[in-house]
Amino acid sequence: MNEKKFCGRFLHANCSERVLTAEWWFGNLHAMQTSMFNKLKIAAMAALFSTAIVSDVQALDWYRWRGPDLNGISKETGWKADAANNPKILWKAEVGMGFASFSVSEGRFYTSGNASETDTVYCFDANTGKEIWKQSYACGLDAKYYEGGTSATPTVDGKNVYTLSKRGHLYSFDAATGKINWSKNIAEEVGAKLPTWGYASSPLVEGDLLVVNVNKAGVAVDKATGNVVWKTEPDAAGYASAVPFDNEGKRALAFFGKETLFSVEPKTGQILWQHPWKTQYDVNAADPIFNGNQVFLSSSYGKGCTLVEFKGGQTKEVYMNKNMMNHFNSCVLLDGFLYGVTGQSGKTCHLICLEWKTGEIKWQEASVGLGSLMAADGKLIVLGAKGELIIAKAQTTAFEAISRGQILGGKCWTVPVLANGKIYARNAAGNVVCVEAK
Repeated sequence: MNEKKFCGRFLHANCSERVLTAEWWFGNLHAMQTSMFNKLKIAAMAALFSTAIVSDVQALDWYRWRGPDLNGISKETGWKADAANNPKILWKAEVGMGFASFSVSEGRFYTSGNASETDTVYCFDANTGKEIWKQSYACGLDAKYYEGGTSATPTVDGKNVYTLSKRGHLYSFDAATGKINWSKNIAEEVGAKLPTWGYASSPLVEGDLLVVNVNKAGVAVDKATGNVVWKTEPDAAGYASAVPFDNEGKRALAFFGKETLFSVEPKTGQILWQHPWKTQYDVNAADPIFNGNQVFLSSSYGKGCTLVEFKGGQTKEVYMNKNMMNHFNSCVLLDGFLYGVTGQSGKTCHLICLEWKTGEIKWQEASVGLGSLMAADGKLIVLGAKGELIIAKAQTTAFEAISRGQILGGKCWTVPVLANGKIYARNAAGNVVCVEAK
């Protein structure tokens, strides 16, 4: 192959042509050296070859609940949108009853489940499913109108991973070995009242602090020692995780209490403002979603959704309707539109596209049931309530599936995760699957 033909093909070929095999590259290296290419040009072409491969597939870790940006959206690109058609299962695992989602960091995969009134935190090799370590402690299954088990997702922060149980067991583990750095029952220590369905918030690392949705409007501990730094009044908490946001130029934390959204100063726990949102059974479970000086709230059991504007410590509702009623899984916000599941257990549910500024429905799809979703690269990655994986276009005109296939059975309420070219999913019984998406 002469120089002109090689350069033309390499620079203008499609993705599959650019990703040349190592065998071809090194097999033709000598011929290239003896042609018009000198060593400098070869080095430059090698750098371009490497860059082309990296640009086609940008793989990213998903090291905490709702991902690096805490919004349910991954920046990963180059993954296969047709991965749900005849899905290739790379590995499976059994972790016990629960609904905890997954964190993936530095080649390790973390989740948890419950068996025999015992919670177990698992760490697997993210590529092979081989168990690296596990740690267990006594904790009730607490099956109240559903299967019960673990709720909160592990949070990875550098060399440590943090977990919170339904009954308030707060742990810091060494991420690589599972060694316990420190542990405590945070609910007992701060005198909190246990919510009806136990704690569900995933721990959030905020600088040197670790914050959890316990008490009226949160609790913060020193992430290195577990010592309490600040706490709010004793009360039953909501089920959503803490969300950091920009409060008129200053960083704040949002805690969804049992009947109120609180804005809190991160270092002190001081309440900055609050907005009432009372729901039947005090189920405020879906995380609030912020955009500028507005926040979207949604709850089920007939409550609905609202768009709230905050300014100068005051709030006002822009609209409130029943077009989106998130039972427990949060929406994702893409280009001014919300995508999420509306409804509740035991009733008809739909996947909905909702306009942020008006609250109007653009389309709805019933086949998902009470499922869950995340987004990446302009697409929705949806796990249906009965275990169907669906990859769909994130568009406002109509629901359009790109690929779909059955990957699990049983009840599937847990949000799937895309990380490093793989999609991870589970059901309530604790059957975990890893699907190839490179």
